[in-house]
Amino acid sequence: MADTQKFPVEPRSGNGPIRIAPSILSADFARLGEEVRAVEAAGADLIHFDVMDNHYVPNLTIGPMVCAAIRPHVSIPIDVHLMVSPVDRLAADFAKAGANLITFHPEASDHIDRSLQAIRDAGCKAGLVFNPATPLHFLDHVMDRLDMILLMSVNPGFGGQSFIASTLPKLREVRRRIDAHHDAGGQAIWLEVDGGVKADNIAQIAAAGADTFVAGSAVFGAPDPDGGYAGILNQLRGAAAQR
Repeated sequence: MADTQKFPVEPRSGNGPIRIAPSILSADFARLGEEVRAVEAAGADLIHFDVMDNHYVPNLTIGPMVCAAIRPHVSIPIDVHLMVSPVDRLAADFAKAGANLITFHPEASDHIDRSLQAIRDAGCKAGLVFNPATPLHFLDHVMDRLDMILLMSVNPGFGGQSFIASTLPKLREVRRRIDAHHDAGGQAIWLEVDGGVKADNIAQIAAAGADTFVAGSAVFGAPDPDGGYAGILNQLRGAAAQR
């Protein structure tokens, strides 16, 4: 079961936290333990898992065994994005494997409220993921069960895609909903973006309301000369701070 004490969820303010979550989808899988240790040492805030099942999305990636294998290599939270259908069994398995936060697509669950509660009951933070064309009405009755909302800024299934600009107004709308919920006394909710996030667009994405940024090829494709990742992580964080 995940140790949620290592996963503080603080409210966002106008100059709130910026969190960078390198996606291991773009890492060197032959050196995965070394890769996650390197990005943590370089300042990453989360390790992002893209879990694909060749059913909900047209690709097949990694399962709970990989999560369990890298859990001893890092102390920062593991952020699992389930692109799978159905959701509940794999969510439970990832919780046991050491995940700290588990998000899923509302279309992939028969009972969204129950799936969110099951993830929380397993000791993890829970969230929903919205594809570029998925409407936000799924949020209407579950805001009190969410720790994160993740907006896909590409269509899920493959890494290395370009950012879809129509995500920006959608981000602003989700930020409005999160702030209204928090102002009414609700829990803090992170707003994460995944897909095509790079140093040249992260400030624009942050200005639209995101506080947590998944970056795959932008991080693992740009190691420092000494083999580390501090340079690109600092560049992303510095650019996001210009929001």
